[in-house]
This record gives sequence, C-alpha cells and structure tokens, in this order.
Amino acid sequence: MNFVFLLIVLTAFLVAAWKQLGGFSGDLSPMDALSKAMVDSAAGSVELALGLVGVMTLFLGLMKVAEAGGMLTILARLIRPLMVRLFPDVPPEHPAMGAMILNISANALGLGNAATPFGIRAMQELNKLNRLPGTASDSMVLFLAINTSSVTLLPTGVIALRASAGSMDPAGILPTTLFATACSTVAAIGAALLYRRFFPLPEPAVKQRVDGPVSDEETGEALPGGEGSYPLWVSLLALLGLLALIPVTVLYGKAIAPWILPGLMVGFLLFGVVRRVSIYEVFVEGAKEGFQVAIKIIPYLVAILVAVGMFRASGALDALVGFIGRFTLALGMPPEALPMALLRPLSGSGAYGVMASIINDPAIGPDSYTGYLVTTLQGSTETTFYVLAVYFGAVQIKRIRHALLTALTADFIAVAAAVVAVSWLFSLS
Repeated sequence: MNFVFLLIVLTAFLVAAWKQLGGFSGDLSPMDALSKAMVDSAAGSVELALGLVGVMTLFLGLMKVAEAGGMLTILARLIRPLMVRLFPDVPPEHPAMGAMILNISANALGLGNAATPFGIRAMQELNKLNRLPGTASDSMVLFLAINTSSVTLLPTGVIALRASAGSMDPAGILPTTLFATACSTVAAIGAALLYRRFFPLPEPAVKQRVDGPVSDEETGEALPGGEGSYPLWVSLLALLGLLALIPVTVLYGKAIAPWILPGLMVGFLLFGVVRRVSIYEVFVEGAKEGFQVAIKIIPYLVAILVAVGMFRASGALDALVGFIGRFTLALGMPPEALPMALLRPLSGSGAYGVMASIINDPAIGPDSYTGYLVTTLQGSTETTFYVLAVYFGAVQIKRIRHALLTALTADFIAVAAAVVAVSWLFSLS
C-alpha cells in the first residue's frame, strides 16, 4: 500500500506540474486545482467517516443482538461445508464465519453501507486469529476479495436510480449484474489463492498458525471445532435455498427491494426475543462500537481519498481515459462508459456522478446500451480502495500483501463480464 499511495500522489503531482509549466487557460491553475482537491478530499473523507457513524451504530447493535442469540453460530453451521474449504484457517464455528456470511448476504441484497458493519465485525474476529498483527492474513485477503466482488442478487440502489431516471425496465440489470458478479467472485477466489504464493507470510507466523492452537484468550470464547454441526443434507438444503433466490430476485426484485432493510431489523430483533435476549440492552452495547470504529478509520480514509482526489483533479484520469478509449469501443466499451469503469475502484462518488450524468442524458438514457452498461458496472463493481482503507483500517492492518492485486483482478473481470452480458442481452447499436 505504501507504493500504491506514493504512485497515485506522485503521478498526480507530475501531471499537474507538467500542465502548470506548459501554460494553462482559465482562472484556476493546475497546482491550485490540486491544492483545492487535497483540502476538499481531506474534509470530505472525515465527513464520510462521520456519516457512517449512524449506519454502523445501527447495524453493529443489530449484530450484537444476533450474536447474543447465537445467529452467527447457526449461519456458520449452515454453510460450514463451503466455508471450511474456503477458510481452513478459521475454526468451523468461530464468530468470524457467521459475520462473514452476514456481510456476504448483505452485499448480495445490495444493502451498500449496511453491509459494512458486518464486514468490519468479520475483520475484527479474523484479526483475533491473526498470528502476525499489522499484516493481513490469508483469510482476511480472501474475505475482502469475496467482499469486493460479492455475488449480487438484488442491486437495490441501482434499480432505484434507473427508475428515477425514467427507465421503462429498472430491474433490467438484474441478470447482467448477477452474471458479472458471479464471474468476478470466482475470479477473486482464484486470484486470492494464486497470488498468496507470491506474497508469503513470514515463516515463523506460518509455523505458529499451523502448529499453535488458537486459545480461548485470543478469540474471546471457546472454539468447539465441529461439535454440533448440522447434517450435510441441512447444509445442502440451505445452499439450494440461496440458489432459489436467484430467479425470485430476477422476477420480483423491484417489489422486494423496499422491504429488505425494515425486514432485516425486525427479523434480527424478533430472533433475539425468541432466543430470550435483552434486545434493547444488547443493542445499545453493540451500538457503542459504531462511533469508535468510525473514528479509527478516519486516517486511512483521509490518506486514500486525498490521493484519489489529487489523481482526478490533476487530469491524470482524463489522460488515461483518452488513451485507453481509442481501443475499447471495438471491445464493447463506449468512450462515455470508460470513465465509469476506471473511476469505480477509486471513487464511489465520482463513479456515481458519471453514471447519473449518462443515464439522465436525453441523448443516451437508462435504457440504451451505454445506460445498461454503466448501471451494471455500478451494481457489479466495488470502490476497492475505499473498502481496503475502511476494513484494514478498522483492525490496524498496514501490510495488505496481495489484497489490492486480488481486488483489482476481480474488478477487471467484473467489467469484462458486464460488457459481455450487456452486449449479449442489449447489443451495442
């Protein structure tokens, strides 16, 4: 991450300096624009972190209710056959398993920031198993790879945006988004397993991880191993139930979307009542973590968002788009959509602005090929640098190993798969 951070900042500075020395037009010089972007991005990153406080407080409170009622253990047992193969370093019924499943499920339903608290809780639990503090473990990298590429059954927010832009088929991106995210998730898992060979953990940490048992003191609770796990047929039934949601979301996604968040809150609280949890007291106890986590991630957000802001303000992104755009049209990527594809991993707000301007442009609109493509990209790719900053910042991870390379590989595959799916269903005219 040290190299990536320096590369983005240095590129932005050199591009702005070249423009400044070569002459410029307008009232604002390139260096002034760069300075303004630095200040605005720093302020914006703090506002963004503080804006997460409410969401994180709410969902970390609900998470505590679910944990107290045993939901995390139930979820871990249900999908145990799959999870233990993906995460062999995590004990089968460890709280990290349930937290990861909740995060993946929330992302699949397109809940956006609502999925972040579940993911942060998963990272905190994984960090308890981490034998090398400050360095990302294999399980952390794989979890973040799945998180950034997560299969999306219902891109709720994007469907709403398409509807507000006057689309005749707001949910038309459901199959294209599902295909793109399925491809990117498979790619993310494969890339995480492949790249870790080139970013090995130090030998002492590997030996400790293999030879040294995880203690109750480190995890905060006893780890029962495999006792009490559900029969294989129950796990298979649960997985089939998840697969059955795919055609349901494709057919009824627009009707289901408004019910998800209210239903999630009511469901968690009723689960706690059934399990005889003091839901109010436990909710408040878990909610207290929201503010602390938000404050902890501010320095990480400032660093990465200032770098990205400088990169955009310097004109480096525009230069990159101009160069690549000459070659992408033949591959199904119109020049109008290319900034969206390049900007999405760097800046969520920037990508949102590009998408909104395209689908609200009367000459293009949400139901054109380009409109379908940019909204599919919005629903099937993630703000990679932001996610890495938030999740690793929450557990003070500084050495991210192959996490960024894995996530960018998944982003590339998601873009390629989105182009294929949209070209096949809607054709480039």
